[in-house]
Amino acid sequence: MPWNCFCCVAEEDQEPAQTRVHKNRDYPWEIYSLKELLHATNSFHDDNKIGEGGFGSVYWGRTSKGVEIAVKRLKTMSPKAEMEFAVEVEILGRVRHRNLLGLRGFYAGGDERLIVYDFMPNHSLITHLHGKLAADCLLDFPRRLSIAIGSAEGLSYLHHEASPHIIHRDIKASNVLLDTEFEAKVADFGFAKLIPDGVTHLTTRVKGTIGYLAPEYAMWGKVSESCDVYSFGILLLEIISGKKPIEKLPGGVKRDIVQWVTPYVQKGAFNQIVDPRLKGKFDKEQVKSTVLVAMKCTDNSPDNRPTMIEVVDWLKGGIGRRKKEFRKVEDTEDDQDEVHGVELSDARENITRARSQRR
Repeated sequence: MPWNCFCCVAEEDQEPAQTRVHKNRDYPWEIYSLKELLHATNSFHDDNKIGEGGFGSVYWGRTSKGVEIAVKRLKTMSPKAEMEFAVEVEILGRVRHRNLLGLRGFYAGGDERLIVYDFMPNHSLITHLHGKLAADCLLDFPRRLSIAIGSAEGLSYLHHEASPHIIHRDIKASNVLLDTEFEAKVADFGFAKLIPDGVTHLTTRVKGTIGYLAPEYAMWGKVSESCDVYSFGILLLEIISGKKPIEKLPGGVKRDIVQWVTPYVQKGAFNQIVDPRLKGKFDKEQVKSTVLVAMKCTDNSPDNRPTMIEVVDWLKGGIGRRKKEFRKVEDTEDDQDEVHGVELSDARENITRARSQRR
């Protein structure tokens, strides 16, 4: 894969005062200067920090033109970090879809690797499900379903329309960001894989987050588009129930969300799966059909899982009457810890403070 994202990187000692636009019409990025990004983020001040994970940190910023941005700053430079940076910039330069987080540009010079995105004012989905905004209950059921459909459409584009096809490999609540209208934007392509035409799967080193990983990928490193489908199914159950993918029970026992939900599905008690914070305000048939989609996605056998095109169709049209499409999921006992988790923390207070300081 060509890393032509570096062809216009500015020398560290000869940075332009302002941003330069990449001239390749296929990659309309902006090549930012370190000086501009330092100014935009108040020199990466802690008050501007809106997320942190194994890769480094994400900062809110405002450019000299008044545009709000999010800047991912890699923590350390290593061959692995360099590769993840190159992969993400390359892939984001290839894709254009309303449900994928847009790349505004990047900076690469010296030991700094910075990726600039559109700023998402409503933060990440995980913030609303499990973070500081969870108590506000801003996500009613129609909004949750809309976020699920948007995320599914973004994945469907990666799997079926992007050329070559792309496997995300890290679908989870913290990697679904929300814009001003709460429209979903799938983010973080550092672990993504480009799949050549005619190739159905690859065997690779396991990356991703435990709780979302498909069994065949977690155990054998066998990755395919179906792995993303499985991860999306877990995410869908999380959206409906408000529960985390893995729950710690008394005595140190762990239970995954599929194990928890399966008995309710077998009894037809779909309403008991729904997040209690919704206080019963949801369409019962929509809940049932959405849960059935999630169960199909999380089938233990990758051959039995639907494509993301089918998932989008089912979520939009419902599969409440498609009983033949539902196959009971066997209980699994995957008791692993997180391989790579990036939870974007809620930093509403930090952003407000940073904005006021910049005025």
